[in-house]
Amino acid sequence: MPKDPATYSNAVMISNTASNTEIIFDFMQIMPNDPRARVQNRIVMTPTHAKMFMNALKQNLDRFEAKNGEIKLPQGPPTLADQLFSGIATPDADGNIRGDEEGDDHDDQ
Repeated sequence: MPKDPATYSNAVMISNTASNTEIIFDFMQIMPNDPRARVQNRIVMTPTHAKMFMNALKQNLDRFEAKNGEIKLPQGPPTLADQLFSGIATPDADGNIRGDEEGDDHDDQ
């Protein structure tokens, strides 16, 4: 058992080194009414160990969900791509763009 106390984390930022030889996990804590995320622990792994970690985490989550039910993920804010491109209308198979049905108030001349 580690002598250091457990650390609570409610966010993680994952990156890799410039040489792509290591995966970096910055485990953070985000507090209400404080926009700053504070890194609590940094864990660095080889890509092989990171993949083994991912597989072990998936196995544990699968067992948890089998016993306790599906973990529902919160609906996050839209991505930048969603924000930029969600308003772009695309034509249907007939070439009509949504909103171009009969009765719309615009001239088609």
